[in-house]
Amino acid sequence: MLAITAILLTPVLSGCRQDMHDQPRYEPLEASDFYPDGRSARPLVEGTVPRGHLNDDVLLFTGRDGSDWSARFPFAVTRDVMDRGRERYEIFCTPCHGRLGNGKGMVVQRGFPQAQSLHDKRLREERSGYIFDVITNGFGRMRGYAAQIRARDRWAIVAYVRALQLSQAASASSLDPADLRHLAVEDPK
Repeated sequence: MLAITAILLTPVLSGCRQDMHDQPRYEPLEASDFYPDGRSARPLVEGTVPRGHLNDDVLLFTGRDGSDWSARFPFAVTRDVMDRGRERYEIFCTPCHGRLGNGKGMVVQRGFPQAQSLHDKRLREERSGYIFDVITNGFGRMRGYAAQIRARDRWAIVAYVRALQLSQAASASSLDPADLRHLAVEDPK
């Protein structure tokens, strides 16, 4: 008798099943009738202490000094920072921008649209915070790299980009004679 009851109740009980993936819930930013302000997304409780992502250094995490892009770096640019910037640049940037920053990376050679040359006058004159923001959030066809590259490493890339820009735009007359001999360039004097 118990077996027959179980068999007869199985279709009825399976129709009432509600799995965890099918729970009543709000979609992100969906309106709510439950809260007086009509929002389903709730603000953080006053006094909440963030863990792991306390981005309190505005310059380091946004590239801004007040409301404008910063021309300065949030930390000293040392040889180690430049080496790290070169390493990160070669990993993340050279496929599109090329090793020299001329916008002729390997993907461009394979048929993708040419990337922006980092040596354009507009970008050479742009503040460093702007370049940091483009690396962070992307621009045009370029996607943002905030999820892949830590903020300090993005700044290191900016420092390396600045070095690339100087190296490609420097005239021979700005070098001292010892550097000219080392490069086997005739003295422009």
